[in-house]
Amino acid sequence: QAFVDKVNASYSEKHKAFENQFWGTKMALESTPETPYSTELLGSTKTEMEALLADPNILQDAKAHREALGGDGATSDLVKTLDIIIKTCGCYTMPTAGAKAIREETSKIEGNLEKSRNEMKLGYVDPADGNTFHEMSSVGLRNQLRTATEESTRKAAYEGLRSIGPFVVENGFVEIVKLRNSLAQELGFEDYYDMTVTNAEGFGKKKLFEILDGLEEGTRPLMEAARKELAKRHGEDALEPWNMSFKMAGSVIKQMDPYFPFGKAVENYARSYAAMKIDYKGATMNLDLLDRKNKYSNGFCHWPVPAWTKPDGTWVPSQTNFTSLADPAACGSGLTALTTLMHEAGHAAHFANIQQPSPLFSQERAPTSVAYAENQSMFLDSLVGDAAWRAKYAKDLDGKSIPFAIIEEEIKSTHPFAVFQLRAMLSVSYFEKALYELPESEVTAEKIQSLADEIEKKIQGGLSPRPLLSVPHLVSDEASCYYQGYTLAEMSVHQTREYFKNKYGYIVDNPNVGPEITSAYWVHGNSRQFLDLVKDLTGKELSGDAWVDALKESSADKIASEKNEYAEMIEKMKVGGDDSSSDIDLQMEVRFVDGDELIAASSNGGLLEACSEFEKFVAGRVAAAAAAEKEKA
Repeated sequence: QAFVDKVNASYSEKHKAFENQFWGTKMALESTPETPYSTELLGSTKTEMEALLADPNILQDAKAHREALGGDGATSDLVKTLDIIIKTCGCYTMPTAGAKAIREETSKIEGNLEKSRNEMKLGYVDPADGNTFHEMSSVGLRNQLRTATEESTRKAAYEGLRSIGPFVVENGFVEIVKLRNSLAQELGFEDYYDMTVTNAEGFGKKKLFEILDGLEEGTRPLMEAARKELAKRHGEDALEPWNMSFKMAGSVIKQMDPYFPFGKAVENYARSYAAMKIDYKGATMNLDLLDRKNKYSNGFCHWPVPAWTKPDGTWVPSQTNFTSLADPAACGSGLTALTTLMHEAGHAAHFANIQQPSPLFSQERAPTSVAYAENQSMFLDSLVGDAAWRAKYAKDLDGKSIPFAIIEEEIKSTHPFAVFQLRAMLSVSYFEKALYELPESEVTAEKIQSLADEIEKKIQGGLSPRPLLSVPHLVSDEASCYYQGYTLAEMSVHQTREYFKNKYGYIVDNPNVGPEITSAYWVHGNSRQFLDLVKDLTGKELSGDAWVDALKESSADKIASEKNEYAEMIEKMKVGGDDSSSDIDLQMEVRFVDGDELIAASSNGGLLEACSEFEKFVAGRVAAAAAAEKEKA
């Protein structure tokens, strides 16, 4: 027990030091003598954390203790913790000096590239005058692709996204790919992709692509038919990567916008979770939701303090850092923010509810399954697309629910093309597979860029609205070779939704959902295999059947079922009355921050009061942006 206690304490300390640097550098916080932040410190704290997990003495001692305990006189928690120490250390052990040196060099280049990428001047040149540069994040540029009415503006925004590719390959990514593969081969794996998947999922690249190949082949006809339908509806130019998103949903997004006010996003997420009886077991959450210069260009949720139970029964609640890149003045920002909130808050709820005897069970890196982690968040963010959810939570500032006519128009506009999301997910995995299978002599800036275009055309049928090399996961160490997790998770999301629909008839505001997913999925952490957990809950092996069935459903059938669920929720609301004034208790302290500034905290007056302060802050930000634009004009 003393050995286990020492490992738990050491890991907690080094994990927190790294995560504090991760947050500080990604959020571009001010570095001070009291709280210094730098890419150098990020690299050194990461090296120290991984050195602990890679320490051969810890692995050797853990195996010796485990063998000595055998099956006699051992508490199950002690045995369980020794097993997770052995499993985790096995993912990080660097058996040779060469492997260790490669890892340290890779981390250094990754840190420098991520810093450069954060500081990259990104945006687009205004086609109206060919001169004015509109600076914005990749999230802002993608929003332009969905909402800008002028094709020339959308094309300029797309070219802005395309500029990320040449930037990353010229700023270290080529070297990173080579080093990652060298490390994997040094450790006996086929390549870096094979190593990463094996460590995270417990099965190798070969088995993974048996699953993905079946999904790719099974949905290729749907993708080809969808591209033909899009061209038939809107003309061949609708297939241009800068036109696809807008042609599918541009006008609908503008109609929906008033019903997803950005300032209400946090309150609506919280009420939705509370209705499903989801709570956070005493956690603390920092929310940094607004876009700003030099901020990391992707939403994420990390845990400086993982939740766990100490040997004496003391509960250690999680501490969560959670970010998104919302521009509250942009059309569609409220819906985007809400979807991101439901997603990242799903991660936070999941990891807050892991009840195991070591923080190693509740940290998000290997051997925690990517698919396991993403299943929880993607299941919860899927609710935002449900008509029943929108009837209850998508309301304008006068409290009126979004009309079903708008939902119907959205289904007609987007459902025939839902397969594009699946194909976009697959393309990232097929690109990384091909990338790490390249002979080292072919890993060049030019080849990586041409390979990305080649995979987009092969898997998505043409160039993608989200260029592969603009996907931040590729560059980031902890998220590289990660995207297959989203695909496997989406398979399980549809399977889990099917389970709840069959059992209860509904999901939105169902008070059974929270307790069931907590006991079936969340409490276990990485102590069990993802595929086993899905089978235990749903009664079926994981497959893409439910997902493919949803894609094959006709628009007419989907409209009919969604209309029924919308009407049922409207009726429930009439019977249940208005609960908008009642406070919400998710058993969590929420802190709204904007970089270094604390906007509001739920510890001062409750969550609703904090949400109200956040709304005022957002309104001020929008007014300031409008004034700045007026002054420019």
